[in-house]
Amino acid sequence: MWFLTHTWLLPAIMALSFLLILFFGKRLPRKGSEIGVTAVGICFILALFTAGGWWNHTNADSSEAAAGTAVAAATADEGDPEAEAAALSDVEPGCSKVVDELGTNADDGNSNALGLTEGESAGRATAAPASAAMASDGEGRGPTKPVVRCSTWFETGVAGSSLITIGTMVDGQSVFMLFVVTIISMLVHVYSTDYVKGDRRYTHYFAFLSLFTASMLFFVLSQSTIQMIVGWELVGVCSFALIGHWWEEKPNSNAALKAFLTNRVGDIGLLVGMIVLYFAADKSFSILDINILASNGGIDHGLLLLASCCLIAAVMSKSGQFVLHTWLPDAMAGPTPVSALIHAATMVVAGIYLVARLYPVFWEGLSIAGSSVNLLALVGAVTAMFGALLAFVQKDIKKVLAYSTVSQLGFMVTALGVGAWTAAMFHLFTHAMFKACLFLGAGSMSHACHHSFNMVDDYGGLRKIMPRTFWTYLIATGALAGIFPLSGFWSKDEILAGHGSFFSDGANGTYHLMLVMLIIGAFCTAAYMTRTIWYSFYGEYRGHGTPHESGPRITVPLIILATLGAVVGVLNLPKKIGPIEFPESLHTQFEQFVEPVGAYFPSISHASFNIPLALGSLAVAGAGIGLTYLYYWHDGLKFFQGLSERNAVAGFGKNVLVNKYYFDWLYTDVITGFVKGPAARATNWFNQKVLDGVVDGAGATAVAAGEWVYDNIDQKVVDGAVNGAGVTASESGGVLRHLQSGRIQQYTALFFAAAALLAGVFVVAIG
Repeated sequence: MWFLTHTWLLPAIMALSFLLILFFGKRLPRKGSEIGVTAVGICFILALFTAGGWWNHTNADSSEAAAGTAVAAATADEGDPEAEAAALSDVEPGCSKVVDELGTNADDGNSNALGLTEGESAGRATAAPASAAMASDGEGRGPTKPVVRCSTWFETGVAGSSLITIGTMVDGQSVFMLFVVTIISMLVHVYSTDYVKGDRRYTHYFAFLSLFTASMLFFVLSQSTIQMIVGWELVGVCSFALIGHWWEEKPNSNAALKAFLTNRVGDIGLLVGMIVLYFAADKSFSILDINILASNGGIDHGLLLLASCCLIAAVMSKSGQFVLHTWLPDAMAGPTPVSALIHAATMVVAGIYLVARLYPVFWEGLSIAGSSVNLLALVGAVTAMFGALLAFVQKDIKKVLAYSTVSQLGFMVTALGVGAWTAAMFHLFTHAMFKACLFLGAGSMSHACHHSFNMVDDYGGLRKIMPRTFWTYLIATGALAGIFPLSGFWSKDEILAGHGSFFSDGANGTYHLMLVMLIIGAFCTAAYMTRTIWYSFYGEYRGHGTPHESGPRITVPLIILATLGAVVGVLNLPKKIGPIEFPESLHTQFEQFVEPVGAYFPSISHASFNIPLALGSLAVAGAGIGLTYLYYWHDGLKFFQGLSERNAVAGFGKNVLVNKYYFDWLYTDVITGFVKGPAARATNWFNQKVLDGVVDGAGATAVAAGEWVYDNIDQKVVDGAVNGAGVTASESGGVLRHLQSGRIQQYTALFFAAAALLAGVFVVAIG
């Protein structure tokens, strides 16, 4: 339990590593890389202990249930509100308003264990049948017991708002991501000690690798949505620094800016969506509050739909989904280990993790259950298919892998959109292993071929020269293509079966169109990866110099990742394949470890293993490999040789792909060009002719008014009045001067005259 309550150590250690490398790295023998490797190694060990702790934590519940204790007996009944309430006992007070009220209600003997009003309980009523169905299929499990710890971050000052807290939310989803992030980051650190050796910013590079890892760990452990936003932005800032690592070259700095600015577009959706959820969840940022209320009908469907659509915009930018995917291939400008880290364990999977963490919002908002289309599934399927097509026309092997990532992220988003939550997480897990292996393998080839990534012009014949790189790359390619029994086969098959089409049972909907698009994407994946093998490892070497196999600090991470990419598929074997039934200790272990069950997660069902669909997807992958093999190895398929040059339609199609569907043209030439050209000129004209005219006119009018006032008011009225007063005073003084004669007789006469006049006035007035 100690490891579950102290997971904050992981991001803290990596953040400390960043500071130590930044301030002391250059003074150390290995320029700070020893600090980064040691720190991430410690974090990996802690992640393993945390995974073990979570395993014991979940299995302890089962043991208690078997012992028949009162609480555990309740937890064994999924869908029971009291059982779900008991499962939240490891949530620290103050971390969730709903859970706190739940505890208060329980103390008062309130029968509504979830602390919801009668109206809010309606959602629970609709969810119960699904739970019952799951239980009938033998999928029923006791509610997940998340371990949540938090402390006050700051107060909003908003009346009725809960405190803003910072903390950790530990459950199967976050624990498996801790493992993924730390192992990929650790191998990338080790790999980088050789790959970027002698780099001019070696210390800076390792400092930001540590901060990048810390940011992602901070993000996946988030206990509140505002904490997620902070982690989300930290990941974006680190990727900006690492993509632009060699910022002196303008394409690199442009790529970093493009990644940064494109993600800011999606961030608008993120902020709006989070604000909507904050007010919808009774002014709470707590993830538990949002998920519990969304799952139980405590949030209006319209608000959930609005928040879902806004958050999808954030996912489109962060996870490279159409039409905001254009930054991802350009991000290959950064060092190759950074590409591996971005594409396998950080940055781009943040969007997938966000959807999975707030899944009740999407599940209810998009009405995923029982549907056949929704925005999330459509965006993912379009990305999976059209992203795969783009990989065919690339010469740069890293860009092939980048478009492959775009496509595979589309698979994950589609899986989430069709209700195959576990399949999406499992594919994220397997994809992290084999995609990191592929990127690092590309880096190994580049390391041997004068730092070129142009596989068409500079590679070839590396199979015998670089055997370890070849075999690891081949295994990872097989896993990516979904070849049995490698890991990609199992995770991709789960996604395809989750569409509820092609005779699949147990899915949450029937998404026929998305399945067709994903199968096309699977065919393209197998074909373009086979193409990279041909250009890289077969034929004659076309580059300069003498290539050589990379050293152990590069090849050992490749071997580890290829091994994991081959075998981790067994972690989520189906219950049975045809007549073959797997023992309980072997099947669906990943699902039981990762997928939440209870009040903060919707009741979803799982598609069973579909043999016809699995064989069909395997045949599709085989067709992609076979046709590519015939085309390149045996110069076959003559009809397609030079087709784009003979056929106008084919030529047009190739041009569309070469120009990346003209999205870069649209964004750069049309939108940015319009802003920088006509829009800027129109603004300047408006400024010069209208605004300046108004200002100049106002100034001229003021001057004319001033002159008129000066001539007519100041000179004639004011000065006239002043001068008149002066003249009057002067004239009066002249008259009075005659009275000041100095003769007593005259003064006496005036005195008596005045007295007589005054006496007369009194007489008249009184008499």
